[in-house]
Amino acid sequence: MGRRDRRRGRSSARWYLVVIAIVLLAAAALGVVYLRGSHAPTKPVILYVNQGNGAVNESNFGEMLRFAASHGFNTLFFQIYRQGDLLFSTQQLRVFVNQTHAGGLRIFFALYITDSTQSLPASVYGLGEDGVSLDMSALGLATQESYLASLQAAFHGETAVTTTDMTSPLKPDLLVLETYGSAYQQFIKPGIVAGVGVFATSGAQDYHSQFQYALQNSDGVMVFDYAGLVKAGY
Repeated sequence: MGRRDRRRGRSSARWYLVVIAIVLLAAAALGVVYLRGSHAPTKPVILYVNQGNGAVNESNFGEMLRFAASHGFNTLFFQIYRQGDLLFSTQQLRVFVNQTHAGGLRIFFALYITDSTQSLPASVYGLGEDGVSLDMSALGLATQESYLASLQAAFHGETAVTTTDMTSPLKPDLLVLETYGSAYQQFIKPGIVAGVGVFATSGAQDYHSQFQYALQNSDGVMVFDYAGLVKAGY
């Protein structure tokens, strides 16, 4: 074989390698696009921790986290404020946030507000929490709108509202309707997060049925509450 033929052979081989590399890169790019498009965002599966039904503090927070993770929850609405009283110090709250994130879950600080004289605890904003949730169904709509506007102006994270008003016009990042019991399933729809109340179930089968319906037909599900689940043994 002449020198010119050998050069031609080497050039052809290099060309084939370039073509193969281009094909592989294109396939990889298409694979990334496919993977991104085929996985929908994970819906929030929220466990509400109501301090009025059973206190959760430094002594049993880890136990609650393990329960939440083992039952498929990915988010906590952890009540830290009740009727004007902040239940924990900022240092304690930082520890709770770190423990939650280490366990692979998200945490919203839940503020239970029952009177318009109760001030939002701005000292808890920015402690690493993923969001703040307002639990204020006892208040009139105008007052609720005012609280939400104040929260959104001062807190740079996700906001949530839990409400018994099935037609609430509020616009937080997560609007959680407390659709407790099968009679409220008509209000479960995309655009809201549905609620399941353990106290409004007749047994484990009913609980799981309501849970699956809420999760499949809305943007997520919130279960009220941790103490009720433990007591029921679901």
